[in-house]
Amino acid sequence: MSDSALKAMKEAAQGAAPGARPLAGRHAIVTGGGSGIGAAIADALAARGAKLTLMGRDPRRIEAKAGEFTTAHDVEAIAEACDVTDADRVIAAFAAAAARLGPADILIANAGAAESAPLERTDAALWHAMLAVNLTGAFQCIRVAVPSMRAAGWGRVVTVASTAGLKGYPYVSAYCAAKHGLVGLTRALAAELAATGVTVNAVCPSYTDTDLVTRSAAKIAGKTGGSPEEMRAAFAKTVPLGRLIAPEEVAAAVAWLCLDEAAGVTGVALPIAGGEV
Repeated sequence: MSDSALKAMKEAAQGAAPGARPLAGRHAIVTGGGSGIGAAIADALAARGAKLTLMGRDPRRIEAKAGEFTTAHDVEAIAEACDVTDADRVIAAFAAAAARLGPADILIANAGAAESAPLERTDAALWHAMLAVNLTGAFQCIRVAVPSMRAAGWGRVVTVASTAGLKGYPYVSAYCAAKHGLVGLTRALAAELAATGVTVNAVCPSYTDTDLVTRSAAKIAGKTGGSPEEMRAAFAKTVPLGRLIAPEEVAAAVAWLCLDEAAGVTGVALPIAGGEV
């Protein structure tokens, strides 16, 4: 993708018109908000006027990003260290965020991780680790966030799933199972909350140009003898579009799902996959 095309994409993700702030006054919590897709989503929401709480396991990273968004978009942005697999920490972090910025109006359940192994080497520890961060972690955050949304009669929950929640990939059975579960959770809660003013949707990106994909490419290259660049190219070839998905493309879709105009959209698992699904 050319630099000019990427710049235009970023500008589109950040808002259609200068000064347009349709989410002004809304408090958005983004888990895994310090890098990659989570940071791109936080940027897009802040550009539309949302107050931000970034959650993640690396305090320095999320604090730095919060400072960037405050400066760039003139919004309140704070950081709360949180491991979404720790139920008590989730409750404490959401309470602390609410005390500073008010109850969450928007939750982006983005925190996740991917580990690969063939079936025979997928042990119980790997299985439970993938479910804990990709599925149970999202459930724990949603369960804490939704009551205040229901009481307010307005809320947006967007889970960041994957094409691995819509199809199977070899050597990532635990990850696929977790992401399929996340899509199922999204659809069930959308039906449960449909009459409350709270929408629940999932986005399902294909291979996206993030540090996660870069690390995966390096790991596979180390095992196969290829180069990381060759592995990234192999990932890109699985996308009919012919390239990796940009985080800003995911962010633009998520930001739209959070607007008032998207009130009629709930229970959707939206592929952002360049034709792969």
